[in-house]
Amino acid sequence: MLKEELIKHSPLRIFKESIRGGLEGGELGLVASLSGMGKTSVLVQIGLDKLLRGQKIIHVSFTRHNDYVLAWYEDIFDEFIKKKNLENEQDVKNEILRNRVLMRFTQEGLSTEQILKSLKAMIKDGSFNAETVIIDGYDFSAAGREHVELVKSFALEMRLSFWYSCNVDGDKENYDSRNIPVLIEDYVNLFDVVVVLVPKTNHVNLAISKDRETFNPEHKGLKLDPRTLLILEN
Repeated sequence: MLKEELIKHSPLRIFKESIRGGLEGGELGLVASLSGMGKTSVLVQIGLDKLLRGQKIIHVSFTRHNDYVLAWYEDIFDEFIKKKNLENEQDVKNEILRNRVLMRFTQEGLSTEQILKSLKAMIKDGSFNAETVIIDGYDFSAAGREHVELVKSFALEMRLSFWYSCNVDGDKENYDSRNIPVLIEDYVNLFDVVVVLVPKTNHVNLAISKDRETFNPEHKGLKLDPRTLLILEN
């Protein structure tokens, strides 16, 4: 299979159709769930889809090691192409490596302004013209509205789209009546798209809780394979 065919038939096409073609520059998206449901996998698949189409991405991790993120990209790519018989597989992998930058930060002792300054330096001074930033592992219980307001302004200024993961583990009710994570309900207006992963018996549902001005819009049924954590083809 040629790379173009792989892109065309990817289940990410269905996901993007469900959110009006995906995020545009200046927009923020969020994938929320309990731990272990597949948030990072969804973000990596969004990133790989963009990389396969020749776009540049920056993947920001607030986890301990970048090796963890690298392993996700390797594993998801291998699962993605396992049954597709992709031609020039190594050339495609090399292109992905050229168009992806991994950055790791810690929230303790590091301000949002410092994080955004580093991103801007990578894009401007480093001449890495990314279109999308993925932020995985950020703790919204430790910092919230002010951080997101600054990122939203930065996204608009730089014409970047941002995708976040959001962990909703806790003893209290995790979601409000709109299926929005309680952690962000006071500033959900700053997010353009909110996706919630819902565990089922044989799969994980991708429920779209917010698409721009609409809460819980109708959308095509999307699922994750519980074994590979890949978005399933319909």
